[in-house]
Order: sequence, then C-alpha cells, then structure tokens
Amino acid sequence: MRKPDFDRLLSVLFREEPDVIPFYEHAVDPEVIETLTGKPVTRMSFGSDEFLKALVEFYYKLGYDYVPLEIPLNLPITNVRTAHDTAILSRGQRTWQDEGRGTIENREDFENYPWPSPEEAADLSGLERLARLLPDGMEIVGGVAGGVFEYVSWIMGLAPLSRAIYMDRRLVEDMFERIGRLISKVDEEIAKMDRIGALRMGDDLGYKKGTFIRPQLIRRYVLPWHKRCVETAHRRGLPFILHSCGNLYRVDETGRSLMDDLVDYVGIDAKHSFEDEIKPVWEVKAKYGERVAILGGVDMDKLARSPTDRLRRYVGEVVRRCAPGGGYALGSGNTIANYVKLENYLAMLEEGEKYGRYPR
Repeated sequence: MRKPDFDRLLSVLFREEPDVIPFYEHAVDPEVIETLTGKPVTRMSFGSDEFLKALVEFYYKLGYDYVPLEIPLNLPITNVRTAHDTAILSRGQRTWQDEGRGTIENREDFENYPWPSPEEAADLSGLERLARLLPDGMEIVGGVAGGVFEYVSWIMGLAPLSRAIYMDRRLVEDMFERIGRLISKVDEEIAKMDRIGALRMGDDLGYKKGTFIRPQLIRRYVLPWHKRCVETAHRRGLPFILHSCGNLYRVDETGRSLMDDLVDYVGIDAKHSFEDEIKPVWEVKAKYGERVAILGGVDMDKLARSPTDRLRRYVGEVVRRCAPGGGYALGSGNTIANYVKLENYLAMLEEGEKYGRYPR
C-alpha cells in the first residue's frame, strides 16, 4: 500500500487536507497483529525488541504513518475480574477492572499503597528502542497507557469512587492529584524523546447516555490535568490527541458540553472514539471539524457484525461526509479488537485507499 509519511497525519491534526486521508487507530489487538503478520506477538513480552519489530512491520505494511505505543504506569491494581474470551481471535481469558471494589477504598489504603516516584512511574525504554527501529517517514504516537479518570476509577473501583465523592471527598481529591501529577510528569519525559510525533491520552469518561460522574466533577478534577498534558505537548511543538469513550456531547446547566470544554479549555488538537448510537462521526465533524481534528469513527458494531459489502458502503459514506475540508483520518470508532472481522478491517483500509484521495 502507500508509503508512510507522517506529515500526512500532521496535516490532519492541524485540520488541513493531505494528499490522501491517513489511517488512524488507537490500538490494534495483538491477536489481530499476530494473525495478519504471522509473528507470534501474543507470546512476546510487551516492549521487547521482537514485539516492537512486529509492531513496526504491521503498521508499515498496512499503510499507517506512525506506530502507536503507550506505556503503562507502575501502579498495581488488584481489583481485577476474568472471564472466558469468546472473541473471533480468542485470547483465552479477558480481564477488566472490578467496578464494585477497589485496591484503594479508604485513607488507610491510600497511605499504604506503593506509590512510585515520578521517576519510577513508567519504563520508557521501549519508546527509545522503538524510535531506533522506525523506518523513514514514520513517527511514534505515544503517551501513558490510561488516563487520569481511568486510573482513579480503576484503582478505586467505580462504585467505591462514586461513594467516596459523597463520603470522603478529600480522598477523591488526593487520588486525582496523585494520578494527575504522575501522568503529567511522565508525559513531560515522553514529549522530550526522539521520534515522538504526537502525544496522546486515552481517558474514557462515560457511556452511551452520559458520563460516569457528574460533568462538573470532571471539569474540576480531570480536565485541568488534561490541559496540563496538552500544554506539555504544545511546548514541544507536538499535537495532542485525546481518545475518550462516552457521551460527551450533552449540554448541562453551564450551557456547554464536555466536548466543548475539551476543545476550547483543554485545547486538544484531535478527538478519537466515536459510536453511531451516541453521535455518528460525521455529525461530530460537521459541528466541531473547524475547531478540532476528528479521527476514526467507523462504528465498532458494524466492523464486528456487518456483512463486508455493507461495511464497504458504510465506510464510503463516512469518507464522503468527513473528508471535505481535511482534518479527518480514517479508522475504527475505538480499536481493532480481537472480535472485529478481519475482512471488515481490511475492507475499511481498502475503501480508504480507493476513495480517500484529495484532488490535486
């Protein structure tokens, strides 16, 4: 397919028209990468040279202009649940954070938790080695694996966090302060590194109908840290991409939505994660496209379940509605998960290659 050219993605992040619409994914599951490359990615250690080489090969061959890599914080989480993975490319077991209980639920838990120093919070050596493996034309889009709200809700559990908002607000404030400071410090180090083309954060804030906690609490405890990370990127001349699931478009008593705040107050350069049931990506592009770049948006349900011919028509409609004026990159509404039909994923890229060229 196309040769990589990171300037193409940069053009989109600055809301311009490149030669062709670039591809963008927040992530592709290891099972998908393994199936399409033939490399045993699922049996490789995260961040190993073999793993990083497989990432580069995958994203290069499929036509991306960058390699995504997010680094987890060294924050132990014990409130984890497991279940059998029924995906097409099953990993055997799925794991996720238990929303009903937390690793930290009270002040004693907070004080006894093994908080790392900012210098020990993340191992960034994988980014250094990935930078040395990149071919010409590609850069890294990276950051911390997980966002400010996500880490607080993962470590506390969503239900205990919700209770603490009413019963122990000081604990909630200290959690956001500690997590926000760690993430912002790690982002400062990442932004200085070679071959970082854009800084990004994934921080899911809600579900189909609204946000996990009240928008005014997100404005108070989360968005200032988002803003600090954006400012870190901008000081280094880097754009900032936010991946955030949930309905962020509801206007509340302030007369604004969280999406408005992310664009106008936080200052993100691009927004990723869209779901047709909340708001189709072309509607977001129509409303916000002059203020922020829009990435992805091909609905996950359609990628997972639509017949491929129908999916191709749908992707063509997304391109037709989102491409005009630039500032758009084609990809899924979330990630290429191991339950997505591979034929649909490849069809999406093929349709982008076929119809995503701007007239010159």
